[in-house]
Amino acid sequence: MLFRQLFDKITSTYTYLIADTKTKNAALVDAVLEQVPRDLQVLQQLGLTLRYSIETHIHADHITGAQKLQEATGCLKILPEHASVNCADKKIKDGEILHLDSVEIKAIATPGHTDSHMSYLLNNEKVLTGDALLILGCGRTDFQSGDAGALFDSVTQKLFTLPDTTLVYPAHDYQGLTVSTIGEEKLYNPRFYGHNRNSFIELMNNLNLPFPQQMPVAVPANETCGSHK
Repeated sequence: MLFRQLFDKITSTYTYLIADTKTKNAALVDAVLEQVPRDLQVLQQLGLTLRYSIETHIHADHITGAQKLQEATGCLKILPEHASVNCADKKIKDGEILHLDSVEIKAIATPGHTDSHMSYLLNNEKVLTGDALLILGCGRTDFQSGDAGALFDSVTQKLFTLPDTTLVYPAHDYQGLTVSTIGEEKLYNPRFYGHNRNSFIELMNNLNLPFPQQMPVAVPANETCGSHK
């Protein structure tokens, strides 16, 4: 498996490139509109054919590059099963496996940050956690049908049951951290360690964070897979 972590500085978003090293078939997870030229260049440099553009959820802080990638490559747009969009070529269900030749991309429903959030387990060794589980943090739950109790259940019952050695790759990081493990997050993540469900809900309900600057533009755009320019 070829695996690359790409970064958008403005929104602190990670985009993940996954490919089968033999067939050169590839997928991008959580592409950012402004970074599509970079992504296409990387694909070309590595001789890859983009088959899928995959989303963990409907983002509020950036516009997805999915539509632009499809126009350039013919890739399929893959979104979580319960995402309220009509632009997906395929909606992936909890437990469903998307095969990229030798690479298995298993969808794990992890709602809470939004009501249709998916994480993706790659060959049982890496997990792309979107905004459900961040490095020493987690996504907010105060808009887009977020639910703190659901997020606690998703992380503790779905993600924290993966092997401790599973590598954690989130959709964002604001401190320059790039990767963690399930074992580290269970021990050191202050949003979860030492908390029960009720105390986690109380914590999340009192964060009082400002809304993302791009939210009024990003959410409607992402509901059409980034198709309006």
